[in-house]
Amino acid sequence: MKLLPVIFKRQLVSYLSAPVTYLSTAVFLTAAAVFGFHSTRLLEVGSADLQGFFQLHPWLYLLLTPVLCTRLWADEPTTGSMEFLKTLPVTRFEIVVGKFLAAWIVSGVALLLTFPIVITVNYFGNPDNTVIASQYLGSWVLAGCYLSVGCFICALTHHRAIIFTVTLCLLLTASGLSSILDAIEHQVPVWLIDRLLSLSPSARFDAIDQGVLALQDSLYFISMIIAFLGATVIVLNVRNG
Repeated sequence: MKLLPVIFKRQLVSYLSAPVTYLSTAVFLTAAAVFGFHSTRLLEVGSADLQGFFQLHPWLYLLLTPVLCTRLWADEPTTGSMEFLKTLPVTRFEIVVGKFLAAWIVSGVALLLTFPIVITVNYFGNPDNTVIASQYLGSWVLAGCYLSVGCFICALTHHRAIIFTVTLCLLLTASGLSSILDAIEHQVPVWLIDRLLSLSPSARFDAIDQGVLALQDSLYFISMIIAFLGATVIVLNVRNG
């Protein structure tokens, strides 16, 4: 694990030197501000509740996560970085985790930049900042879950367009799974809907959005991250012998 910080710093520098990172972050923040204030209606009713704002996060991450994922592995074949890394005493586990952590930190910074809306809420009312803190933590873990899915897609292909499209479609399906199941609840057995809902990251996040950071929901997101990162390592080991 000695070279993991090196991989992490290298990937972080790659993000910081890419204009698309700042562009996608700006789009994410603009959408968060516009839809956040609209959903909470702070200026009209003086609400001190950010639940409506955090309910949008599974959808807002669709503007950021696919873009971050396209920079995880797509440049490696053209720059020869992967061939160089093979000459170093670094494991694929370190490479995957280092790259993932860099993307997770970038998404965390983008999330923290929405903090002015918290200041606004505190100005207009007296919210429970402990609940808001748990909602932010839950949102960041959700972002990590989404990024781990994108990381797995990146291990399957190096084409940016394919990575972006497949990641976006998968996350779009995951974010809207609850709505899809509601629409077909009369056509499929109830037990099947319950099973599928238990696998929905947006449904799990809704529970956290209520201010309840339950252990089972936290373990769900952590296990999903570990599972997809582990699958990524396996795919890379198979592809590279």
